[in-house]
Amino acid sequence: MHLLNTIAVTVVGLMVGNELAVSVFVNPALWRLESSSQAHGLSLLARSLGRVMPVWYALCLALMAFESFLHRHQTVFFPLLMATFLWVGVIAFSITMLVPINNRIAALSQAPAAFDWKHDHKQWDFLHRIRILLLALALFVLTYALVG
Repeated sequence: MHLLNTIAVTVVGLMVGNELAVSVFVNPALWRLESSSQAHGLSLLARSLGRVMPVWYALCLALMAFESFLHRHQTVFFPLLMATFLWVGVIAFSITMLVPINNRIAALSQAPAAFDWKHDHKQWDFLHRIRILLLALALFVLTYALVG
């Protein structure tokens, strides 16, 4: 059980760290590029992360749900369930709010920029920060339950 707890916290923590790095380091660096380079970089990142992140989110959810199941008769069950439901909420938020914007940005290099992609990028960045706060909260609750 200790190994599974460590794996769950590590995988979820890496996910949250990755999302934080995109917001704190990657996007500010991209904003400094000229428009065409910025659009190309955003398109590349949106496509590559758009392929990997759904799998990573699902893996995190599976680990959290499994941890909740394994600890269902212990006092940490409720915090684990809360972290799992937070994660489900983040996935729903991402699918409904962030994925459509990400898909438009990913298509930048394949089609002329017929829409206001900079506005989309700012909107995505704002919504992404909300997602990071929710992810960090889920990670905190998960870690508190499994380590505390």
